[in-house]
Amino acid sequence: MACVERCCRCCSDSRRHSSILYNILKSEERAAPPEGLGPRRGQGEVSRGCPCGSRRRVALRSPQVACKAASAVLVKTLRFVQNVPCFQELPLEEQLLLVRSCWASLLLLGLAQDRVHLETVESAEPSMLQRILTTRRQGEQPPRRGPAPGRPHHGPHLPSTGEIQAIKGFLAKCWSLDISTKEYAYLKGTVLFNPDLPGLQCTQYIEGLQREAQQALNEHVRLIHRGDEARFAKLNVVLSLLRSINANMIAELFFRPIIGAVNMDDMLLEMLCAKL
Repeated sequence: MACVERCCRCCSDSRRHSSILYNILKSEERAAPPEGLGPRRGQGEVSRGCPCGSRRRVALRSPQVACKAASAVLVKTLRFVQNVPCFQELPLEEQLLLVRSCWASLLLLGLAQDRVHLETVESAEPSMLQRILTTRRQGEQPPRRGPAPGRPHHGPHLPSTGEIQAIKGFLAKCWSLDISTKEYAYLKGTVLFNPDLPGLQCTQYIEGLQREAQQALNEHVRLIHRGDEARFAKLNVVLSLLRSINANMIAELFFRPIIGAVNMDDMLLEMLCAKL
């Protein structure tokens, strides 16, 4: 898909930004903590002793570093999208519908492409039983729902261990396949041009673009990986893994600590309309 392939180079441009996220990223440069994003043995691992381990809440070990890395990837991702000529030909309403539906999947592909590792720890948030016992003992009112203003999100707002493992499993699958830049571009094109979204008017045009992206991926695989007949199917497994990851969880994990109460859709709209 030529219009997607030509935009692979656009992600490395260093033009000025005017979006909410970019301004937040640039408004306060903070020193990164000494530990990196790479995983360490024994840290952030899933507890295997309890069957409810996959439901335990976890948090980023270095949220300042991880959120900034994810934000930079989102800026690059939307810049890539904006520079796809086929995408620019669509009406703004259609563009926004497409981006709203797939921004999280595109972000995860970008995280995989940039080799961003996630290091997590179990949340220190008290269990429900502890809350009940403490509340009764102290005679307090039950804790209100939702986070207090200016405080980090806890409890149901944090992803579960199972959700984090789904992200890590997706990243590991991408890295095990050693996906190339062109393959990532074609995968992003397949994800971006989704004709099945309700409300789209240019359905046939978008369906043709998605089919073209898949055909280009298939032809590229046949040319470069002639000895691996199953590679095209393996790359489509990567796309199926994306469908199991919730976009709201991605927003809470990576962007809520940065944008606070700003609506994610509003931020995407501003970034889409900005000259990234």
